[in-house]
Order: sequence, then C-alpha cells, then structure tokens
Amino acid sequence: MGRNSQLMVLMIMILFIEITVTVNGELQRFVHPATKGDGSISLLVIGDWGRKGRYNQSQLAYQMGITAQKKDVDFIISTGDNFYPSGLTDENDPAFDESFTNIYTAPSLLKKWYTVLGNHDYRGNAIAQLSPILKAKDSKWFCMKSFILNTEFFFIDTTPFEDKYFTDPEDEVYDWRGVLPRDKYLSTLLRDLESALIESQAKWKIVVGHHTIKSVGIHGNTKKLVQKVLPILEANDVDLYINGHDHCLEHISSHHSRLQFLTSGGGSKAWRGGYDRTSINEKEMRFYYDGQGFMTMQITETDIDIDFYDIFGNILHKWGASKSFFSSI
Repeated sequence: MGRNSQLMVLMIMILFIEITVTVNGELQRFVHPATKGDGSISLLVIGDWGRKGRYNQSQLAYQMGITAQKKDVDFIISTGDNFYPSGLTDENDPAFDESFTNIYTAPSLLKKWYTVLGNHDYRGNAIAQLSPILKAKDSKWFCMKSFILNTEFFFIDTTPFEDKYFTDPEDEVYDWRGVLPRDKYLSTLLRDLESALIESQAKWKIVVGHHTIKSVGIHGNTKKLVQKVLPILEANDVDLYINGHDHCLEHISSHHSRLQFLTSGGGSKAWRGGYDRTSINEKEMRFYYDGQGFMTMQITETDIDIDFYDIFGNILHKWGASKSFFSSI
C-alpha cells in the first residue's frame, strides 16, 4: 500500500471514530494545553459569522485580531452558524476558505477554534464540518457536536432540541444523520451532560451551545432548552451558559441562581430588531446590543472577567465574578 493510500485509510479511520463518538451523543473530553504560567485562560467568543466577509464579517475579524493580541487569547469559541446560508456541501466546499480561513488571518486568531454546529450548519452537510479533512486544511479548526474542553467547558448540540426543524422545516432540508431516532439522541445527550457536570470538580462550569436559553432578541427563549437543559444547569451550579443564534450581544442574569446567560451571535449580519422584555424578568436584563460584535473572557482559579466589544473595538459592557460573589462592573 502506497503512502497516499495509507494516509487515506488513516483519515477514514479517524473520521469514523469522531463521527461514532458524536453520533452516540457521548461527551468526549479534550485538553487545550496551558500556555500561561499562572494557569489563567484568555479566550474570545464569536458566533453566527460565516458570510464570506460580507455584512461586516471582515471588518469585525480585523478588530477581533487586535483585541485577541491585546488579550493574549489562548483559543476562540464559536457558538455556531459557521457557514451561511446552508452550512457546507462537503469537505471541499470553497465556503470553508472564503468564510473562515481567508477571513480570520490575524496571527492572534491562528489559535484553535472550538466550534459547535448551529441550525444553518445542519441545513448543509453537517458531518462535513466534523471531518478531520477540514482540520488538515486549517489546523485551527475543531468542530464536534458535543464535547468537553479541559474541565470547565461543556459544549452541547442544541439544534435537535428545536421541534420546528422537524415538524415544520418549510423548504429547508436538515442533515439529521446521527441524530435519529431523535428522542434517544436527546435523552443520551442530557444524561451525559448531567453526569459530566455532577462529576466535574472544576472551579468554573461553563456550558456552550448555539441556541438561546434566555434572550430578548428576535428568537427569544428556546422552550425545549428551558424545559430540558436549564434544570440540569441550575442543579449543578453552572456559572455561565454561552450561545449565539440571536444576532446580537446580550447578558441576562438569573434571579434565583448563579447562572448567567451570555449571547455572542454578532459575527456578521446583525441589526435585526426585536427586543422582547416580556420573555424575562426585568431585573434579569443586564445588557443588550443589536449589532455586530464579540466577547472576551479571562478566567483564573478565583475570578472571571467578561467584556463585550463592538466592531470598532469599543467595550460596551463589562462583568466580573468571583467564586464568593457575583457583581456587575
């Protein structure tokens, strides 16, 4: 067997292993190497971005590069809807380069991107985004449906929770490979998330998904996540739930738990309107910006600091917390 054939077989084996883990809903654990002597982590969060540079995606990427350098970020989190309008067609889709590789070129952004799928990604070849072929094309790309990063971050696949994608998909075709039967997939994911959170000894527990749990944006609260996921987060002292889906920047607090809801979905097309305060308790609303932007996080053993930025690099909202108390800054 020639070298090229051996490489192809290896790629297929890796692809099979990764898809099997994802399909079964298991939360596989990955470790991002520590880069700072004090053990702190710095990261950037962006969502709903993949539009081939349009809708200010390129301009925002430029500002992300400046901020990421100042913050010395270790990695980037993407909250999904990575490629519009309908994900990727396959691993050779030029949209991967046009919306990702050729856009986020600043040296400070050439770090690992830990990514989940959004509903628009499921409208294409969802499995393609999980392929090691894309990792080989661009080493910063990392995408799975659900997984754990280090001890703090729990990434979950939220698109299958939305009933309307199954009952009323309109003209859209979703790639449900590995998701059906749906009830079994969701019950397994919920079981594994709860088990992982119960077992976790992390100082901070941060859950990442595409869809909102609480939002005053155009999509509002996601009913099934409120019913099925939120009780698990609250019961296990999760500190942050981070999402995209609504194309805005947003911070909502919980009036009866430590949980904070953070939306970073302003990666490209934004300014959608829609601001429904009736979906939450007025006292829970901390910040809302209906425009392009991103979020940064700095995490230490005892403290966490979060900043929301607009496309010009202005800090729109700051929030900080410690394990002994939570406070707005």
